[in-house]
Amino acid sequence: MSQINYSIVIPILNESETIDELWKQLSSVMVKLDCCWEVIFVDDGSTDSSLFQLQQLSQHHPEIKVLSLSRNFGHQPALTAGIDNAKGEATILMDGDLQDAPGAIIDFIELWRQGYDVVYAIRRKRKEKWLKRKAFRWFYRIQSYLSEVKLPRDAGIFSLMDRKVVASLQQMPERNRYLSGLRAFAGFNQIGIPVERGPRYQGEPRVKLSKLFKLAFDGIFSFSTVPLRIVTILGLIFALTAFVIGLVGLIFKFVLGTEFLSWSYGLTTTFFIGGIQLLCLGVIGEYIGRIYDEVKQRPYYVINRSIGFETPHNYQRLENSKSTQQSVESQLNN
Repeated sequence: MSQINYSIVIPILNESETIDELWKQLSSVMVKLDCCWEVIFVDDGSTDSSLFQLQQLSQHHPEIKVLSLSRNFGHQPALTAGIDNAKGEATILMDGDLQDAPGAIIDFIELWRQGYDVVYAIRRKRKEKWLKRKAFRWFYRIQSYLSEVKLPRDAGIFSLMDRKVVASLQQMPERNRYLSGLRAFAGFNQIGIPVERGPRYQGEPRVKLSKLFKLAFDGIFSFSTVPLRIVTILGLIFALTAFVIGLVGLIFKFVLGTEFLSWSYGLTTTFFIGGIQLLCLGVIGEYIGRIYDEVKQRPYYVINRSIGFETPHNYQRLENSKSTQQSVESQLNN
């Protein structure tokens, strides 16, 4: 078998209306390149005919490979499953709703050939609703401000990564993964290029708002301890404020002989402080929850079926992480 030059990883969740057009546009781009390539579609527990369509396409196009997860694990686990099974010299990540224009892959490859290890898309002119566009904009800026790793703004998963970058990602076994951040953490020679973010080809977004919030929290809490420092600073500020207010209250009571604050102000202050305490506990809980998730060491994803691969890929993320770690350790010992 000839060496695969490019592996394209695409997570799929109920995209039956888009798959045919996605393959049409993607294949028309890739056939222009004189290379050997593969497309790894990862079906993330679709409930429509997506998996059946992918099976039919794979029978007529040997470039297509399919991983079917045992259930819906989520966007990041589906991408990780594809990355773990990619064999190309470079791996390209993109969404399956055609918001990521396949034509940009040519620009990615050109820059990769010039020596860049990572080429990522900087999303421009997003076609989502106004509120969602603003939410994404502020998330990237808050994340960039809080992160201890320099993370590019407005850069999602649409990117090309060299094989050595992919190998470094496979050595990161953490479970609450934010791949855009891990990609930046890996380092190497990276560059971003502006790419217009198109509208969905068909239907409504498949990722629910709750999962977008989880991804946002993973992006912040996985790369920064600043929220914990903010909690500490808030505690000091409110403790000092309470001490000053108590001291002033004593002066009013025993020196001036008058009441400092009425009961309504006291009750309002109590509720306000209580809300701050619950907020701080929530921040601490986010970190503890992630520690708990890491300690359990459950598989990050489980593959039910693999189509088009040379050998069955029924292993799990946990087994792959251990084998990668053992391989690295044996190389170091030698």
